[in-house]
Amino acid sequence: MWMSLRSSGLPPVPERTARVARAAFPKGSLPIRVRDRLGEVFADEPFVEAFGVRGAPGLSPGVLSLVTVLQFAENLTDRQAAVMAVRAIDWKYALGVELEDPGFDFSVLSKFRARLVEHDMERVVFEKLLEHCREAGLVAAGGKQRTDATHVISAVRDLNRLELAGESVRAALEALAAAAPSWLASVVDVPELAHRYGQRIEGWTLPASKTKRERLALVFGQDALALCRAVWAPGAPGWLREIEPVALLRQVLVQTYVISTDTRGREVVRKREADTDGVPPGHLRLASPYDADARWAAKGEDLFWLGYKVHLTETCDTPAEAEAEAEAGAVGRQEPVRAVNLITDVLTTVATVPDVKATATVQAALTARGLKPAEHYLDSGYPSADLITQAAGQGIIMVTPVLLDHSPQAKAAAGYDKNAFGIDWKTRQATCPEGRTSTGWHPVKQHGRDAIVVEFARSDCRECPVLKLCTRSRRGNRMLTLYPEHLHAALTTARAEQKSRTWKDKYALRSGIEGTINQALDLTGLRRARYRGLPKVRLQHTFSATAINIVRLDAHWTTTDTPPRTGRLARLGYQLTA
Repeated sequence: MWMSLRSSGLPPVPERTARVARAAFPKGSLPIRVRDRLGEVFADEPFVEAFGVRGAPGLSPGVLSLVTVLQFAENLTDRQAAVMAVRAIDWKYALGVELEDPGFDFSVLSKFRARLVEHDMERVVFEKLLEHCREAGLVAAGGKQRTDATHVISAVRDLNRLELAGESVRAALEALAAAAPSWLASVVDVPELAHRYGQRIEGWTLPASKTKRERLALVFGQDALALCRAVWAPGAPGWLREIEPVALLRQVLVQTYVISTDTRGREVVRKREADTDGVPPGHLRLASPYDADARWAAKGEDLFWLGYKVHLTETCDTPAEAEAEAEAGAVGRQEPVRAVNLITDVLTTVATVPDVKATATVQAALTARGLKPAEHYLDSGYPSADLITQAAGQGIIMVTPVLLDHSPQAKAAAGYDKNAFGIDWKTRQATCPEGRTSTGWHPVKQHGRDAIVVEFARSDCRECPVLKLCTRSRRGNRMLTLYPEHLHAALTTARAEQKSRTWKDKYALRSGIEGTINQALDLTGLRRARYRGLPKVRLQHTFSATAINIVRLDAHWTTTDTPPRTGRLARLGYQLTA
C-alpha cells in the first residue's frame, strides 16, 4: 500500500515555520488564512474507508486534499503543486511542515485522485466545506440560488471516423502488447501491424483521394475484426476482454462497420452509412479510444464540442437578505455575518445530456445538504411543466422562462395559438375563437409522458372563414396537444407572469451565474478537462468549485476584517471606535 492513514488531519504548524511565515506575510495569504480558519475541514476521518492503517506512513488524505484545493486555486499542474509545497513558505505553513521539509513526489497527487475516484470520495472536501459554512451561517436553506451550465472540452484529440477506427486498433494493440505480448505474437503478425500502427493515426497525412480513404478504412475494419475475433476466441484468456481499449475497439467496430456476406459467400467488411445502415445516437457513439465517456454535442449553430458539461449552482441572496438570514440563524454570534455567494452544487454530465435532465438532480442534492432554496433561478433549458410542478410541491419556486407555445401560429405571432382556445376540463372540450367546440378528447402518451390531444371536426374547420389563421394542416382540421390539467394550469400561470416587468426585473438576478462560470474558467481552467473519463472530470470540477469557494471566502475575510478604504475622516473614525 502506497499510503497509510496515520494522522488525524493537518499536523500542528511548527513554531519556526509559523514565525517565518508571519514575518514573510505580515498581512497573511490565502494558504495561511485557509489553514487558520478552515483547518478542521481537511480532516482524515472521512477518508478512513479509502486509506488503510497498515504499511509505510505517508502523507495524510487531509494534507493531500488541502494541496489539491490549493493546486486548483492557483491552476497548477501536479509538478508545480509539488514544487510549491517545497518552495512556498505559506504552503509549508498551511501543510504544517518544517522549513527543511523536502516535500513529496508529484506522482502522489495522481495516486491520491485515483483513490478518491475509486471510492467515490471526490466530493468529501466540498461537502465538508459547505457544512462548515452552513454552521457559520454563510449558507442556509430557504434563500435564492441560481444554476447554469457550460461546455467542457475533453482531454483527448478530436478524431474523424476514419482516424477513430485506426486509432482504436492501435490503442488495443498497445494495451495487448503490454498485458500479453506472448499471446499477441501468437495470433497476429506483430511486425506487419507494428509497421502499420507504430505511429498515432492522427499524426498521419490521410490520403486526399476518396477511393484511397475508403481503402484505408477497409484495412482498419479488417484489422479490428481480426483482433476482436482473436480476443473473443474460445481459447483466449478471458481477462483480455476486460482490458478497456480492447472492449472499446469492439464497440467502435460495431458502430463504424457492417459485416455481411456477399452472393459468393465471402465475408464483406464495409463502413456503416447513416442513410442506409444507421448510426448510433449521439449519447452512445464513441469519439475516442482513450476516453469512453467523451461525446460530441452541439448547442445552437455556433458551438460544437467533444467532451462534457458542468452545471454550477451558487447562492445569490442580496446582501440585506443574506445578513437577515444569517443573523436569524446564528443565535449567540457576536459578529454579524455578511453576504458571500458560494457554490453549493457542481454536477458534471456527458455532453449529450440536456439541461432539463439536470434540474431534479441538482435540487435533490441541495435538499440533501440542507440547502434547499426557496427560489431557484434557471435559464429556459432547465424547466418543464412536470419539474415546475414537482418543485413547487417541495417548496421550491423555479424562477425561469417556461417553454413557450411552439405552434406555427405562436412562432409567427399571427393566427390563433393555444391561448386563443378555451378549455373546459370538466366537459373535456375545447372551444375555438369562432365558437366551435371540439369533437375529440384523447389521452395519450408522448415521449413517456401523459398528454391530451384535442381534435376539432373537419366539417367545422373546412367551413370556417378564418381557417388559414388557425391551421394549414393537410387534414383540414385543427388539433391541440395539451398537458394534463394541473400542468396546463401551471404553465399558463407561469407564461402570464413572465410577461410582466416585475418578473423580468426579478429574473435579472440569474445573470450573475455567468460571472461565476467566467471566474471558474479563469481561475481553475474549468473549460478544459485535465483528466480522461467522467469520474475524474467530476473530481476536477468538484475541487475547482471548492477552490472557488475558498477564494471567495478569503476575499470575504479580508474585506470584513479590515476597514474600508474611504476618506481620511472615515479612517480616523474607524481608528477611534476600534
